[in-house]
Amino acid sequence: MSEAGVMHSRGQSWETTRDRISAEIAAGHLAPDAQLPSEPELCLLYNTRRHSLRRALAALVAEGKLRVEHGRGTFVERAPLINYVVGPRTRFRENLMAQGLTGSGQAISEMQIPASPRVAAALKLAPDALVTARSWRGFANDLPISLGWTYHDVERFPDISERRKTTPSLTAIYKTYGIEDYRRQSTTIFTRIANEHETSLLMMRPGQSVLIVQKTDVDMNGAPIGFSEAAWAGDRVQFTFENAEARGMPSERTDDV
Repeated sequence: MSEAGVMHSRGQSWETTRDRISAEIAAGHLAPDAQLPSEPELCLLYNTRRHSLRRALAALVAEGKLRVEHGRGTFVERAPLINYVVGPRTRFRENLMAQGLTGSGQAISEMQIPASPRVAAALKLAPDALVTARSWRGFANDLPISLGWTYHDVERFPDISERRKTTPSLTAIYKTYGIEDYRRQSTTIFTRIANEHETSLLMMRPGQSVLIVQKTDVDMNGAPIGFSEAAWAGDRVQFTFENAEARGMPSERTDDV
């Protein structure tokens, strides 16, 4: 029998089985509180023997990724909520880095469209004025946690899409338009059931809720410069708002939220 045949007959090692289950948890394919199948089913699913499976499961329990409820079975442990701090200088990557997580973003689309009534009102534009709409997805490690849209007035920021290619920081882009500083004018947060598009891109189960965060940024003269709306996975993130005035600091501004 070939070496490959021997490996197949013996099944996957416990380390390989552990890593496969861990990867499925990280990707959201095994949702928090989901019950794992029976041992025989898992052995078939991961091509492993029972003793290797038990060792892999024990390792994942020790890592805090699984929990055993006696008399019921093995379940995916619910991960601690990411505590997203909204303060005077909020930054997506720095927020996650402080919690041992790697933050990253994925641009989805960018185009010029007529402003919706909500966007036009936030940016104080005429109905159907052209805005540059950009959508993106935010990740904590490899797990998607947010899906967002940002809108800018085409007349004030005519080539923002081109400038974004060489200047990824929104703060730096604003400076190229002569806006040296800006602040958060308003933040609105509410919950709703995720739609099909959000459920798919955030790898959520149908019927789960998202936290909707809407914000408007203004220049130091109070004129709106940007409006954004983001849907955050409600079972993965909580928000903590810092009191800027109590710290004697300027109002919050963000690049990524």
